[in-house]
Amino acid sequence: MAAGCIFCQIAKSSTTTLLHTDDKVVAFQDINPSAFRHYLVIPVEHIATVKNLQRSEQDYSLVSHMLNVGQTLLSRDAPDSIQYRFGFHQPPFNSVNHLHLHCLALPYIPRWKRVKYSSLGLFGGFIEANKLLEKLKP
Repeated sequence: MAAGCIFCQIAKSSTTTLLHTDDKVVAFQDINPSAFRHYLVIPVEHIATVKNLQRSEQDYSLVSHMLNVGQTLLSRDAPDSIQYRFGFHQPPFNSVNHLHLHCLALPYIPRWKRVKYSSLGLFGGFIEANKLLEKLKP
């Protein structure tokens, strides 16, 4: 647990309403949703950002599990959504220095928020979970 990390506090809290919890991750609703449904899946262990992940079986497995949890939650809670997005903001565009997967059931609300979830190529921005998994695959 990193001192002062709000997501570490949520992962260990009994006061936050969690949508999913297991020994590796927890999931909860984003407090400032950008879509019809907007959930965050975070590791229980403090990992600052995607930049702290390495090409390894352990990190690949973690991100794969985070994605699986997010997909399961959205298919349960927003089965009629026509599109889903799953991904991570990369520094310096991340808002909290604790790895978190954005799980979005579209449409974006309001529509302009789609800009927050765009890739900026070499400059970073938002990276789709599947693209990150390709980079982490051992």
